[in-house]
Amino acid sequence: MAAFPALFGLLFASLVTAQTVDITPREAVRRVGDDLTVLCKVPYPIDSCRMTVGTTSYRLIPTNQDEEVVYAGQGLKFGECGAHIKHIKEEWNGNISCLLPPQSGSIEVTATMRLVVAKPPGNPQLISPPQSNFKEGDILMAQCIVPNGRPAAKITWFLDDIQILTGVHAPIISSEPGLDLETISQNITMNIGADDHGKRLMCRAEHEALDSPREAARQLVVYYPPKRTEPGPLTIFGLKIGAEGRLNVTVRSNPPPAAQWTVGELVLDAPQRNDDASVAALEPVHLGSGFYNITLVLSKVAKEDVDRTYYLRVNNDLGREEFSLRLSTMDEPAGVELGTGAIVGIVIAVLLLLIAVSLVVFAKATDRWCFAARSREHGKSSGESAAAGVVLIEAGDTIPRPDTESAVGRERSRLSALGARVRAALPLGRDRVQATPAPDTETPAEEEKKGVVYAELALGDQTAEKPPPPSTEYAEIVYTDQPAQIKEDKE
Repeated sequence: MAAFPALFGLLFASLVTAQTVDITPREAVRRVGDDLTVLCKVPYPIDSCRMTVGTTSYRLIPTNQDEEVVYAGQGLKFGECGAHIKHIKEEWNGNISCLLPPQSGSIEVTATMRLVVAKPPGNPQLISPPQSNFKEGDILMAQCIVPNGRPAAKITWFLDDIQILTGVHAPIISSEPGLDLETISQNITMNIGADDHGKRLMCRAEHEALDSPREAARQLVVYYPPKRTEPGPLTIFGLKIGAEGRLNVTVRSNPPPAAQWTVGELVLDAPQRNDDASVAALEPVHLGSGFYNITLVLSKVAKEDVDRTYYLRVNNDLGREEFSLRLSTMDEPAGVELGTGAIVGIVIAVLLLLIAVSLVVFAKATDRWCFAARSREHGKSSGESAAAGVVLIEAGDTIPRPDTESAVGRERSRLSALGARVRAALPLGRDRVQATPAPDTETPAEEEKKGVVYAELALGDQTAEKPPPPSTEYAEIVYTDQPAQIKEDKE
């Protein structure tokens, strides 16, 4: 029983000392015949270096460089014990260990790395549903298996030359008991569409022991109803009156489509002509990848042909598609074609701009929103800055001003009374308001100017909510010289 504690102590000491050894690399994958350098290092000088490769232990001496496994490193005095393996052998697949003398004691310190000698896997196997074709919307589930590689191969999926990233499941790696070879398998789930017709679903296997990837593939055959390549009604441009006209329509379909043209009361199933051969419906021509060209030929384009609408029905076992066509003698317009979404966006933008402009005009005209404060400030400053003039109607008469904005009612009454007095002072008919004649030394022009008196009336604030626009009224009082007798009578 005493041997167990001693054995435990020995193992513990080995584990502790092993932690001080630094080994690089910790794992490497190499082909047979490749070289590899493994370096072990301790932080103190050493006097020996041993390396175990496979089942063989090598004592490495810096001066001996002629063996299959030789010393590598800066030297034993720097605590480096490295091995340069010139040619990897397949039987060396496994662990490589270095053994160094301890800094103290008698137990060697060791470290281990993993060498994987690559072995090429078998050919990839693509397992998919046995059916020869699919319909648009079907779900395809497939599996790729790459057996017996060391290490396991890497699987990637492609549809033609485009890598598939969606629907790819996590790979599963397995190995048989007693073998160091690994088999990898990976599943994929695809939603089949019309664009997948004719493409190759490919499973590609890559491995360190292969010079080039290996592949397994199958071609997809997808059936789908006829599909148009252009939305909406079609217009055929560039036709000439009196010349032959061809109406070409391109569709996608698998299986091949059947075409039927309707020209007025005439119905033609391609390939077919009318009685006088003036109208011919040609057989659909396969352009490749499921595209077909369907053509109606008019032997001579007449004016009535340009005015009518032509109808085309294309169908197969899975569905049908209908087209309406118009003819035009004009050249096809050049420039950028706008789709339905772009046109709707432009219309909405124009409407929003018109609404914004209308709101701004309405707000400015009615002094609302952001224009309300500015209008009140403008009205107040205009009212205060307007001259509240003095009308010299009689000596001592003046136009009173309101002391505060609260005296709006009193100001209105005073203004009304003042207006009445001004109207009473104005001469009616031949009456004139007399004034002292001007000195004889003044010129006639100066006399005329002095015969006119301007009275400036200041209108006070009407309301606090919406002040009126600033205004000033002027009263013109004209007077003439009167005889002294009349002046004395008035006095």
